[in-house]
Amino acid sequence: MYIVTDKLYFPPVETADKFGIVAVGGDLSVDRLILAYKSGIFPWYADDEPIIWYSLDPRMVLFLNEFKISKSLKSLLKKGIYTVTFNQNFEEVIHHCKNMERPKQLNTWITNEMKQAYIEFHKAGFAKSVEVWKGDELVGGLYGVDLGNIFCGESMFSKEPNASKIALVFLVEKLKNENYQLIDCQMYTDYLASFGAREIPRNEFINYLK
Repeated sequence: MYIVTDKLYFPPVETADKFGIVAVGGDLSVDRLILAYKSGIFPWYADDEPIIWYSLDPRMVLFLNEFKISKSLKSLLKKGIYTVTFNQNFEEVIHHCKNMERPKQLNTWITNEMKQAYIEFHKAGFAKSVEVWKGDELVGGLYGVDLGNIFCGESMFSKEPNASKIALVFLVEKLKNENYQLIDCQMYTDYLASFGAREIPRNEFINYLK
């Protein structure tokens, strides 16, 4: 197991163990985070753990041209109940993602350290947010890391049914218009699969990064 030092370095993702762990330790500085994401690596850990760096194989991704929207969601969008903005309130979005109660999940993986690190990552221009508003109230959103041709989704929240789905719809349309290739979803969930996301081999994902 590689132990991260002060040196800005990660071992090749092919050295990851069967759980996808590439390395342990280090910090969440802007420079280290951007190196990690550009290498196909992301941090994921709990408050009582050191920083754990992962690169999963297979990798869950959403190709933008494979994105699927249900009829009920299309109908909701046509009603025009919500408005959507980009990068208008990143800190509130990550706050809600961190503190939202989630069924069958005992606690959040967004530690206080991680929350502050991604706020700094946002200030540096790499972490981005999508906000969904009902009037003046923020009712949903998501955030992730923007690599210029790939968007790495991190977390989303909904205070009203389907609000996070609306954020995803608007993000996909924006990325399509800007010629992005895919959204990195990291790991499989049925929720993501319902939108058309699927698993691909890690080496294929790394090729997209390059």
